[in-house]
Amino acid sequence: MTEKHPAQQLPFEEAMKKLEEVVERLESGDVPLEESIRLFEEGMRLSRICGEKLDRMEQQVEMLVRENGDWVKKPFDPQEGRD
Repeated sequence: MTEKHPAQQLPFEEAMKKLEEVVERLESGDVPLEESIRLFEEGMRLSRICGEKLDRMEQQVEMLVRENGDWVKKPFDPQEGRD
């Protein structure tokens, strides 16, 4: 049985806010090396979690498209229409 890390259960907005805080602390340059490494690892974990949440959200988005006079639900494809 795998347990989820507490950050994985955070709403996307909270995870993103925590990631921004980590980046700000790292960019300040006032963090000891050991703390910088810990913050970097936390930032990477939060970044992965945010990316996974965005991927899941993207899969859930649907478009309403008019076909033959009727409205039809279709999965959203962000690549559709790009050259």
